[in-house]
Amino acid sequence: MRHLLELLDRDVEAAYKTSGLTWRPRYTPVLRLLMADGEASIRSMSRRIAISHSAVSQTVSQMARDGLVELRPGSDARERIVALTDKARDMIPALKRQWAATNAAADELDAELTAPLSRIAAEAIDALTQRPFGERIRAAALSPEV
Repeated sequence: MRHLLELLDRDVEAAYKTSGLTWRPRYTPVLRLLMADGEASIRSMSRRIAISHSAVSQTVSQMARDGLVELRPGSDARERIVALTDKARDMIPALKRQWAATNAAADELDAELTAPLSRIAAEAIDALTQRPFGERIRAAALSPEV
């Protein structure tokens, strides 16, 4: 799985560079949420895009270094509110074109597989949400067959 993700992410990132975009695939869920909401706290983004608070915080920090988001204090000292910068908003049309090309390439890949990767990934996420992999490992370790 890790190798598959590396192959996909590497080529998606290379396509951004070829298009003249300074963009990392991991920025996309944050951008899409901020496009919809205008601004959000890191905590609410974490819940809504189902990525750990730590991972969202790291991604937002990278995006801030790249000048794509601005941070301001929230209602309490622990909360940070994230909003897009003009630089990020200016990139959106080119990013949308790149996302459309990426989706078309994913559809082509799905057509070449015995089962669509997108469907298998969704099924795996659903199954692991119902019963996490760690729980499955613990149960297998207790099995006399192992």
